[in-house]
Amino acid sequence: MIERPLKLAGNSDDDGDSSVVLETRKKTARPPLYKVLMLNDDYTPMEFVVAVLERFFGMSHAQAFEIMLTVHKKGVAVVGVFSHEIAETKVAQVMDFARQHQHPLQCTMEKE
Repeated sequence: MIERPLKLAGNSDDDGDSSVVLETRKKTARPPLYKVLMLNDDYTPMEFVVAVLERFFGMSHAQAFEIMLTVHKKGVAVVGVFSHEIAETKVAQVMDFARQHQHPLQCTMEKE
């Protein structure tokens, strides 16, 4: 909590003292962040994964290609860190897009 003195105008005592009131403000905690993870599968084409990363995560082609290789080699990669609502939306967008194109690509989120 942050406390700072706040002088009140017109509240001087006869002996020259002025009143001081401490104003307390609660510091707002930052909301938790969530990692969006992309999982590897043996069926989704690498080019499709690159396209998804560019389209939904705003990555350059080079960045998307590097992340795609990480997903391919390690089985999973963090593709972004967001607030809960944004992470949830990104996961839904990727899953819907993959389904529309008949790919089994999986995207999940977990608390950071």
